Amino acid sequence: MAGPLDPEDWPAFRAEAHKMLDAALDRLQNAADGPVWQPLPEDLKQRFTAPLPRKGGAAFETLAAMLPYGVGNTHPRFFGWVHGAGTPTGLVADIAAGAMNANLGGRDHGAVYVEKQITAWVRGMFDFPETASGLIVSGTSLATIVAVKTARDRRSGFASRKTGAGQGLVGYTSEQAHGCIARAFDILGLGTDALRLIPVDDSFRMDPAALQSAIDADRAAGLTPFFVAGTAGTVNTGAIDPLDTIATIAARETLWFHVDGAFGVSAILSDTLRHRLNGITRADSIAFDFHKWLHVNYDAGFVLIRDGESHRAAFTLRPDYLKQGRALAAGNPWPVEYGPELSRGNRAFKIWAQFTAHGTEALASAMERNVAQAQTLAALVEAEPSLTLVPPVSLNIVCFSHRRANAEDIVAALQQQGIAAPSTTVLDGRTVIRVNLTNHRTTEADLELLVREVVRLGV
Repeated sequence: MAGPLDPEDWPAFRAEAHKMLDAALDRLQNAADGPVWQPLPEDLKQRFTAPLPRKGGAAFETLAAMLPYGVGNTHPRFFGWVHGAGTPTGLVADIAAGAMNANLGGRDHGAVYVEKQITAWVRGMFDFPETASGLIVSGTSLATIVAVKTARDRRSGFASRKTGAGQGLVGYTSEQAHGCIARAFDILGLGTDALRLIPVDDSFRMDPAALQSAIDADRAAGLTPFFVAGTAGTVNTGAIDPLDTIATIAARETLWFHVDGAFGVSAILSDTLRHRLNGITRADSIAFDFHKWLHVNYDAGFVLIRDGESHRAAFTLRPDYLKQGRALAAGNPWPVEYGPELSRGNRAFKIWAQFTAHGTEALASAMERNVAQAQTLAALVEAEPSLTLVPPVSLNIVCFSHRRANAEDIVAALQQQGIAAPSTTVLDGRTVIRVNLTNHRTTEADLELLVREVVRLGV
């Protein structure tokens, strides 16, 4: 029997749904067509200024019309930020997840077993023990909060769960690290002043000697160092901190060693790139995104924690209505015991489908291709007299400048004309053009076009 919100005419609804699916697949099949980015037209904007509808009506037509007006990350010349390009696989997996409409906060049902499979896969990727725990989250920002909270609570013997943030705790990360680490310190009540930003070397990697000096100074001041975050692929340049050296310092100083690996740690799947992550298997926690270099459709992040008991102890809270039970109420421990969310969408299906449909070899090959493309782009830049390559190319990000023109003006023109979508950043006090290569659809011809257009716009 249909509910009051189910279609009155299922065949008609099915036909409209198929049209929507076809429009979505057409959009992905033809991702390289049209401008990379374009602003939402006024007529469509007006559709989203209407009052809250009291009567129902058609919805799919407007959604289909919106498809060309996204961020642009499905297009092969989207270079601005570290966004994955997505896959049709993820689109279809999300349909299955939507049909199931499951809450993955807990209980004993099918989707929870899919998430457990993914956690086991991730443990294996980073050679963590069977006792390690993990959780699918929205992204690295939330994953970092989970990791920092676990580190803080374990240091306090979990008293901080009742008494709040411990006074005098300090942590460390690179001055090139992502802002999500400082944000985690803020949200958890530690305060951003408790996070020391360690200087970097000429390759924009954390300076281990400076890290040790900061730790020594804090101990001498009566403070309690408890946490250090290394970065595997900085957002500005793709630099990878000396993880093994940081791990050694962390072990000697009894610090929790966290790795912010939003996109870079995905290289663990590549036989040719894996060595760049030397030391990562020594981490206490790793935060990363499936929706970046592994191209799972947004959003899908993950936190992996070596000490599964401490992870659970930092979050578990089981009131009467969530107590362990039988049948559907079984399945202990529940995912809610490892993070802040009881209501959790089903991100597991699209992650599982991505790995199952494509395999790690294809995913690794796409990353290796991007790294090679970064070297190709660097060579194109160096061959052009009007352009200057700025830092060393560490992984898959290339930064450069025009000798005469303003970087922000060039980037804005590229985006407004729909040619390409790089971004800008500031390195050593200088604004530069930043090209991130995490798109499995990008070709060498796209790179050649980008350089030509930058030169043209710089005249």
